[in-house]
Amino acid sequence: MIPKEARPGDDTAGLLFYLYGPGKRDEHVDPHMVAAWDVAVPDPARSDEFSIPDLALLLDAPVHALRGKRPPLHVFHVAVRNPPEDRRLTDEEWARVARQMMHASGIAPHTDDQGCRWVAVRHADDHIHIVATRAREDGRQPDTSWSRLRMQEAARGFEVEFGLRRLTHADGTASRWRKPGEAEKAARRGLSESARETLQRAVREAAAAAVSDADFFERLAAAGLRVKQRIAPDGNVTGYSVALPGDRNREQKPVWFPGTRLAPDLSLPRVRERWNGPPVNTQPSADVWRVAAEKVRAAADQLGVGGLHQGAGDVAALGDLIVVAATVSPYLVRSQMRKAAYEFERASRAPAAREMEGQARELYRESIYVLSRSVSAVGRNDTVAALGFLLALVTAVEASRCWHQAQEHRVQAEAAGRAGRLLHEAVEVTVGVNAARECRPSSKRTAARAGTGCRAATSPGIRPMAGTVQEAVPEHAREILADPAWPALRARLAEVEKAGDDPGDVLATVAARREVDSADSVAEVLVWRLDGWQRQRSSAVAASDSGTTAAPAGGAGRTVPTRKQGASSPTRRLPGEEQRKGPKRGR
Repeated sequence: MIPKEARPGDDTAGLLFYLYGPGKRDEHVDPHMVAAWDVAVPDPARSDEFSIPDLALLLDAPVHALRGKRPPLHVFHVAVRNPPEDRRLTDEEWARVARQMMHASGIAPHTDDQGCRWVAVRHADDHIHIVATRAREDGRQPDTSWSRLRMQEAARGFEVEFGLRRLTHADGTASRWRKPGEAEKAARRGLSESARETLQRAVREAAAAAVSDADFFERLAAAGLRVKQRIAPDGNVTGYSVALPGDRNREQKPVWFPGTRLAPDLSLPRVRERWNGPPVNTQPSADVWRVAAEKVRAAADQLGVGGLHQGAGDVAALGDLIVVAATVSPYLVRSQMRKAAYEFERASRAPAAREMEGQARELYRESIYVLSRSVSAVGRNDTVAALGFLLALVTAVEASRCWHQAQEHRVQAEAAGRAGRLLHEAVEVTVGVNAARECRPSSKRTAARAGTGCRAATSPGIRPMAGTVQEAVPEHAREILADPAWPALRARLAEVEKAGDDPGDVLATVAARREVDSADSVAEVLVWRLDGWQRQRSSAVAASDSGTTAAPAGGAGRTVPTRKQGASSPTRRLPGEEQRKGPKRGR
């Protein structure tokens, strides 16, 4: 929860008209009042006899009644917003937030009946606006000198009470939130994310894999970004800015983002720290996943042993490794890997100065070198080989979470925990993918085989899946049926049967691939494995139906369409250029 105090103003009615209006681009939905200084104050949106000018007049009354000089900017305005991933608060909960913010800011303390007048307006699911006038009922002006700090403290309390994402104020590690206008612009252009988010991900991937200034800028250009370097009079590069092709402002000029505006660790000096350490001498290996896994396990044992500053450098290097791993991971688990990289981003920035000479950091950088230079050539999509690396990565992330906890970095430890859960999911999905790839599908007419093979369903319709679980995994059946994830597992089994496979055999097959005794939720682990099974099956069916060439042996990689000889390949489209197409011509 973020309370953001706006600049003071002098037009109460104008601000209220905006809050109750449609917004600049019709983004305001159902504007209404959720709280006010007096419960008897009518809501202009719900009353035919009480208008917005009437409400503004009530709010301004104590200002006009002041004796002597009036404050030139008497309008106090604060917006309280939740991150997109938080649950939707009710009007009653937002009313509590508004009253507490007014108390914390000094505008209207709870026990003071002479406080300032204020109203809270809600016109979106994730935030409210509070408007107050800086004049108390007793003719004095409020003391708001510590309003920002105290409202932040109040927000931390509501995050715990309402179960929201807990944030840390002013530790210097948070990325810039996208502005509402950026999100609206992306929606108008038909993009799934704002330009800031796209640029941040692309720059982070380039910085994680680069080994020099030239390599970094070449990777930015190869990613399709517009790059502008800031060069000092002596010829040295002191900074950079990036822009997305097609992203322009009202004057039709490119919208440039300096690296420091994307994230605290993407300024050029912080990017250069990644290759300021000892040079990486690792040579490409044919068994890159195994080599990388060994280095990650060794680094996990060394993470943070050199002290606070070396530990900060170690977790930063681990964050780069996860970013690179997400770009080269088998495509059937790439969505989980990218989500894990996104979640670990905050954990990679410790609120302390970082040193990049630690042993763990060197091992992580060597792993990055191995993956980024070798995987694409020798088995990028080999999920069997990648499984060991993913398990090592889970161990490393857990080690970073424990280190953050020991340093009392609460937000970073929670971010590492979320990333670890996503990596665990990627591991289990990989197990399911490997099981489906090694299991040969049989015809529906083939008789059922004994054991844990793959056979087709022997009867149409949905089988009683509780019995299927008891037959397939009898030692865990009772635990699974009482698990909150059981409905999801039952749905996956029904989908497996609908696809033509026997759900009992499939469940037994994926359960036998790797132990589940240590799992916190056996049902959830089996859901993830069945997800991998279905992804591999769907990928194989799609490749067969479309007449494409499957991925290399051992991999579920990108399918390569067969192309007629002499046909030209499609032109690569840069990010953001999909919006530059003109209208279709009429025939």
